[in-house]
Amino acid sequence: MSFNIAIDGPAGAGKSTIAKTLAGKLSFLYVDTGAMYRAMAYFFLTHGIPADDESALRAACGDIYISLAYAEGTQRVLLNGTDISDQIRREEVGNMASATSGYPFVREKLLRLQQDLAKENDVIMDGRDIGTCVLPDAQLKIYLTASVRTRAKRRCLELKAKGQACDPAEIEKDIEARDYRDMHREIAPLRAAADAITVDSSEMSIEEVVREIYGLARKAGLEIGICV
Repeated sequence: MSFNIAIDGPAGAGKSTIAKTLAGKLSFLYVDTGAMYRAMAYFFLTHGIPADDESALRAACGDIYISLAYAEGTQRVLLNGTDISDQIRREEVGNMASATSGYPFVREKLLRLQQDLAKENDVIMDGRDIGTCVLPDAQLKIYLTASVRTRAKRRCLELKAKGQACDPAEIEKDIEARDYRDMHREIAPLRAAADAITVDSSEMSIEEVVREIYGLARKAGLEIGICV
């Protein structure tokens, strides 16, 4: 039987970084669901489809095929066979993903693939509705969060590292707006599962969060060697 770890939480809490790091240490399959939603959002953006044009978005879903691949140990996201891993990290793509991920037909497009991966593999999956909707039977559910200010600071550091300008105040506004949309969308809103364990990473390093979640996984029944 596979062992599944579900990590939910708001944008910028460090879900992907933590999940990828822990998956590598445990030799689990890492499934970045947020990247999959971003891939769909990227398609919508590049085809000029507005986030509020439900009929056009629904029709476009039939033209989208998303797959995951690994190159030199790094997960790559393919949209209709083209690697778009770098393009989907842009701020406008994240905002579009937040605005369109609440549509049931968008979620249904990806849900079966995600669940099949979890049945066949030991996985760590992160997103906003993993513990509540995608993997409701996961052995360990984590709600990873951090303050808005901390998340904005982290995002600014990422942008500056890429040579891009950053306005901390604007980033905070974007994060707050995205949090509100994600928490109040009609389909699969962002919330902690009833049996999830909350981990606040505001004052924690990546290594500290990884060790914390590893310890929780051991308590949840994970049988594996020491995670260093």
